[in-house]
Amino acid sequence: MVYMEQKSIYMEQTTHTTQDGTPVIILTPTGRLDITTAWQFRLKLQECIAKLSRHVVVNLGQVNFIDSSGLTSLVAGMRDADKVRGSFRICNVHPEAKLVFEVTMMDSVFEIFDTEEEALEGVPRGIAN
Repeated sequence: MVYMEQKSIYMEQTTHTTQDGTPVIILTPTGRLDITTAWQFRLKLQECIAKLSRHVVVNLGQVNFIDSSGLTSLVAGMRDADKVRGSFRICNVHPEAKLVFEVTMMDSVFEIFDTEEEALEGVPRGIAN
């Protein structure tokens, strides 16, 4: 039997308030977003969307590795935000992780921005509050 070591992922969480007063949660995970940490990230996304704001920006500048589990957690977060008519944006994708988005063609699924500032522009982009 093989036991996988459970690891935790550090996540910085901040709140940005738009000009019209809409809160946007900014999550900045650090390290690897893989099978050992994706579940924690997924739970954090669920909690943020359900309790804090339906608008989320994920800053991946500090994530140097992402696998299919990490991508799955991002897709789930995007679906959660869509269900409540929110927005889900990704920004500042680390160059090493960017390749995974391109190879899997997930770069065409997500709204991906170069900077956090660009990702925050226009949120909630025409979505009625």
